[in-house]
Amino acid sequence: MAQAPNNQLLIEASWEICNQLGGIYTVIRSKLPATIEKFGSNYCLLGPLVNDGVDAEFEAIAERDSPIGQAVAELENKGYEVRYGTWLVSGRPKTVLLNPENAFSRLGSIKKQLNDQFGIPVGSDDSLYDVCLQWCDMVFQFFQVLEKKEKNPILFHGHEWMVCPALLQVGTELQKVKTIFTTHATRLGRVLAITHKNFYDIMHEIDDEAMAKRYGIPSIHQLEKKGAQKADCFTTVSEITAQECEALLGQKPHHITPNGINIQRFQNLHRVQIRHEKYKKNIENFVIGHFFNSSPFDLDKTLFFFTSGRYEYENKGYDITIKALKKLNERLIQERVDVTIVMFFITNARVKSFNPVVLEAKAMLEELKNTCKSVEQEIASNLLKSAASAKDNYQLPDLNQFVSDYWRLRYRRAIQSWKTDQWPLIVTHLLENDQEDPILNGLREQQLFNSPLDKVKVVFHPEFIAPTNPLFGLEYSQFVRGCHLGIFPSYYEPWGYTPLECIARGVPTITSDLSGFGSYTQNINDDSEETGVFVLQRKNKSEDEVVNDLTRMMLQFSKTNYNYRAIKRNKLEEFSQTFDWHQLVDQYLRAYTIAMG
Repeated sequence: MAQAPNNQLLIEASWEICNQLGGIYTVIRSKLPATIEKFGSNYCLLGPLVNDGVDAEFEAIAERDSPIGQAVAELENKGYEVRYGTWLVSGRPKTVLLNPENAFSRLGSIKKQLNDQFGIPVGSDDSLYDVCLQWCDMVFQFFQVLEKKEKNPILFHGHEWMVCPALLQVGTELQKVKTIFTTHATRLGRVLAITHKNFYDIMHEIDDEAMAKRYGIPSIHQLEKKGAQKADCFTTVSEITAQECEALLGQKPHHITPNGINIQRFQNLHRVQIRHEKYKKNIENFVIGHFFNSSPFDLDKTLFFFTSGRYEYENKGYDITIKALKKLNERLIQERVDVTIVMFFITNARVKSFNPVVLEAKAMLEELKNTCKSVEQEIASNLLKSAASAKDNYQLPDLNQFVSDYWRLRYRRAIQSWKTDQWPLIVTHLLENDQEDPILNGLREQQLFNSPLDKVKVVFHPEFIAPTNPLFGLEYSQFVRGCHLGIFPSYYEPWGYTPLECIARGVPTITSDLSGFGSYTQNINDDSEETGVFVLQRKNKSEDEVVNDLTRMMLQFSKTNYNYRAIKRNKLEEFSQTFDWHQLVDQYLRAYTIAMG
């Protein structure tokens, strides 16, 4: 195991410190225990003070004697709003939050300076751009003071383009601070992957600056480009993203720092199966409420598949997943496979509210459950009396005679109220723009309508799963554990946390060779399928070929038995230790060594 550089102070900065927006939040937060184990008190996070709810996860630190404390005090004395405290997450890291509004009056001069020094176009690419420039000005001021207070060398590690203005200023003007820049996906690459289906084929032929102007991100692109070229160490998360950086940023990363996850070891592997069965019950309760009022099926012969992630229809592979589901449905019917697949699409779309039809069906099911419990209690009471008074006939009597007319009527009315002739809805919410939603239109085009004859049922849940969710009552991690297979056939995926979260919870997963996680898994394991990670080949293949391969993978899994799936869950939880941050944090330490020269 690599060791942290002696006595060096590591300041890790990101727009997503105490401010969850995307995957960077997960990367940094999950990495904290392993990083603190290496650096101890010589580690501090730096983020923006923009989250109104930050006080709920932040505890102030009063000390102002340490170099960090002194830097905070000096900024406070200038009248700036600064928070210095502990982020209340695993590892309890020291954290400094700087309010971008402190630099609002200097925005014009900040833009001019970036243009004069680094050629960054003067403009506002989006609503976040100006705010990030202001925050980075405060970050630079923080480092200016810190460099004078701290005796030892300082490492400044920034993530994504939002921190590049500060990295450029610090790297140029402060000699004692070494800079590390990590991009998790280039901004231009993400845009081009959405707009160009052949992105990987043309990537090295693209005029990056012309394309950045075309898509309205010239300033962001130049910031990211200059940050990559001028950092003491430039890193990215996967080999596939490294190629993207070389093509679009003109800089080959110095090192690859793959993403990990904070994995707790479980000595008793049978607990994996226990957890799966526990949370599967919650999903089954939803399925009963959603489907069984019109088209029931055998839950003992049902598998739950799901996909989730950012709503990028083609980048995340939702398009080919829907087409493959259509073919899977046809194959299951043709081959008379005695199994039903319920496929969940979990992503954030613009919604109005839950569909009242879905909520009403759930409420009616609850009424039916309560009625059944009352009937059960009445039968139990009367049956006991009958058994106790029996003299010569010890056979089980007709239980109908133990139910009163009142509860017979209530039981019948509850079922009649709940049952319907309408097919189950394919979406759980009312969308703001139902007719133009890509997933809905894809399901309609492939005629996946939850017909009683369909072997593949679909549920589009256009919000991420949360414990407050009235349909499932589960955390996202619990929902994942309750499923049988995760499907993430991404076209553009610099890393891919969703399949990694699957394997950490013992859930077999399909990923792609165009995702950082998928390619990394192939490189470290010659037979990843043996562990339960199935890598879909998308490089140099037509869409039809990819759809057919994905169909084949899902069909093969649909035919597996209980024992096969239980073995895979146990193997996956063992395999997931490969991605524990306590193993992968060493890659960051190597990057810090590179930065030190």
